[in-house]
Amino acid sequence: MALSISDETLKAAGLTEREMQVEIACRLFDADKLPLWPAAQLAGLSRGAFEEELASRQIPVYRPTQEDWLIDKRTTAGLDGDTCPSS
Repeated sequence: MALSISDETLKAAGLTEREMQVEIACRLFDADKLPLWPAAQLAGLSRGAFEEELASRQIPVYRPTQEDWLIDKRTTAGLDGDTCPSS
């Protein structure tokens, strides 16, 4: 399915067609509607270039979940200097 955006809309937004494509991809990623790689593909960018676009918009690339935080907390619990937690 092709999406058509009128020249008037692009002009009103002050964006080129290419800039609008990247903007839409960034916003879909930020809204958790598209994962990183599909959003990068929509933008027509490599993963690295898309990550740079996100960074320029202050959109975090990595979004740890509460589960990630709990895993990190368990992993680091009991660490004291050079000691490692037991398995």
